[in-house]
Amino acid sequence: MKVVYNWVKEFVGVTAPVAELRSRLSLAGVAIDSVEETAAGPVLDAEITANRPDCLGHYGMAREIAAIYRLPVKTVEPKLRESTGKAADATLVEIEAPEICGRYTARVMRGVKVQPSPDWLRQRLEAIGEKSINNVVDVTNYVMFELGQPLHAFDLDKLNEKRIVVRRARAGEKIRTLDGVERTLTKEMGVIADASHAVAIAGVMGGADSEIGFSSRNILIEAGWFDPISVRRTSKALGLRTEASYRFERGADPEMAELASRRAAELIQQVAGGEILAGVVDVYPHREAPPKIQLSRGDLLRVMGADVPDRDIEEILAALGFRPARIDANRGNANAADAVWQCEQPSWRRDVARGIDLIEEVARHYGYDKFPPRLPPAKEPAHRLPHAVELDRLRERIIALGYQEIVEIPLVDARRDELFRAEGVAPAVIGNPLAEDASVMRSNGIVGMISALEWNLNHGQRDLRLFEIGRKYELRDGEPVETPVLTLGATGLAREKTVHENARELAFADLKGDLDRIGELAGGFAWETGGPGWLAGGRAAQVALGGTAGLGVAGQLARRIADQLKLRQDIFVAELQLDLLLKGIESARASLRFTPIPRFPAVERDFSLVLSDGISFAQVAGVIRALGIPELQGIEAADLFRGGQVPAGKFSLMIRVTFQSAQATLTDAQIGEFSSRLVSALESQLGATLRAA
Repeated sequence: MKVVYNWVKEFVGVTAPVAELRSRLSLAGVAIDSVEETAAGPVLDAEITANRPDCLGHYGMAREIAAIYRLPVKTVEPKLRESTGKAADATLVEIEAPEICGRYTARVMRGVKVQPSPDWLRQRLEAIGEKSINNVVDVTNYVMFELGQPLHAFDLDKLNEKRIVVRRARAGEKIRTLDGVERTLTKEMGVIADASHAVAIAGVMGGADSEIGFSSRNILIEAGWFDPISVRRTSKALGLRTEASYRFERGADPEMAELASRRAAELIQQVAGGEILAGVVDVYPHREAPPKIQLSRGDLLRVMGADVPDRDIEEILAALGFRPARIDANRGNANAADAVWQCEQPSWRRDVARGIDLIEEVARHYGYDKFPPRLPPAKEPAHRLPHAVELDRLRERIIALGYQEIVEIPLVDARRDELFRAEGVAPAVIGNPLAEDASVMRSNGIVGMISALEWNLNHGQRDLRLFEIGRKYELRDGEPVETPVLTLGATGLAREKTVHENARELAFADLKGDLDRIGELAGGFAWETGGPGWLAGGRAAQVALGGTAGLGVAGQLARRIADQLKLRQDIFVAELQLDLLLKGIESARASLRFTPIPRFPAVERDFSLVLSDGISFAQVAGVIRALGIPELQGIEAADLFRGGQVPAGKFSLMIRVTFQSAQATLTDAQIGEFSSRLVSALESQLGATLRAA
């Protein structure tokens, strides 16, 4: 919402510098993103939340400023020079669908002269980004931005029988709107019609057949209230967003319609001449009395932890239109502890319905900085969620490995989600998506991780290590299912260049090493080659835990997928089932036992093996552990080599085996025996041979 400072000053006598006003409004909950100098003066760009349609006009912003500075707000009192003719004799209004239209006013003017707008009107509209059309249309737009009430002007001579009928559209009914597009309507949509056909889409846009042109002389000014849900559905179904629909779908003020109509007639008479027929046709089927709301000092103290003087409470609420009045037994005593105020809900503040809402209004205008920080009393003891300790350990380990945590939005593009979706998984499709690229809930964590890596790469961040603890979504037997997952993503350099070492790109081994460090928390992972089709065939693996397969997958993103997503770097990703991993960490923690520091030294032996292609380190380690040597403490892969004197179809793997006894220092004879058993087992089971020195 663009706010012209000089325009606001017509309703409230504020003299504060623009910079100070910007700060005060932002602290009061109306964020000002920027300030721009224009021919009409300073223009503030205000970010208005969806629950504050009353601030979508300069008069509403003036109320906020008046409450901040404790200033009075000038009332809007249009002065009309009406003729002896009556509006009720010139037109007829009928509401056939009161569930769509709660109020409709029609005011008639004759003999207007449609021409370009005067400079003052054109400059103000241009300052807020609106294009000038002609003086009559510009006035309706001007009043909308002034009072927050959308209006529309019809060429009265183009309305069949000079009638207005507010009804639902007929199935398949067509209308050409002011933007020149012919639109097909459905019976759920509301329209403004004359005696024969639709002339406007209710609350959204007028029709081209009855628009104001330079030949128009007699006009009908519409100001009404349309149901927010109906307007939003119509606007979205037609793909047509306007300033009018933006206000109606948030909840316009039904009591503002007649005042806005008078204000528009006054300004049109000033800039276009003509006569205003006496009175207004005002159809208002269900006028409601304003609800009463109570605010007590006890609730204010309980919620905010500090008091606010009576005078401030009453000035703030009065400036905002709530008409506060003390109703407690001690209302003659200022600042009484049991003070209670009864307020009326203004028609423009439907979002304020309870006492807690009034507390928020008082607090934000009194100043949150004036309330000391204080924790509210806990009514119940707090308990940590299941596996919270394990989740903390997991997060600490991943961060220690150099990864940064991210939180991705679970709404994703359907086509991208399909690239990574497992076979047989039914996606959770959004019934009414806000955008095409947010039409399904992600069926895996990889799609969100790829998007995060892609965004960072496109913004110049080349070296990335990210992780997310989130959820994936699917439908099973028609019911939604959420599954917690841990997702990792890495790309770029594994090591930067130093005076001692050259830079090195990330490889699958780096991701596997990181996952093995994570797996140590759960007693260690088991690995099997292979993975889904979106991973590169030779650099993909399935991860298992505790003999249970299906913990997750890890690997390098396949080149065809990377090319399709225009990713020019090698991308490495992993996804693990979080519940299984946390249970593994819990089980591993429960089995921990104290082991004293060994008194006797460990002995390491290196074995350079020649193995056939296809044999994995996990197979080698499995054969060695199967020997059941009690003194075996560890097995590591130290080096891998291909080529040279190593025959084709084979590779050289050097493993480092650690032996240690808690009873005595191991002798050469014992180490020799262990080594012989180890080599014999590898030769017989894997066809391994020792490589000559």
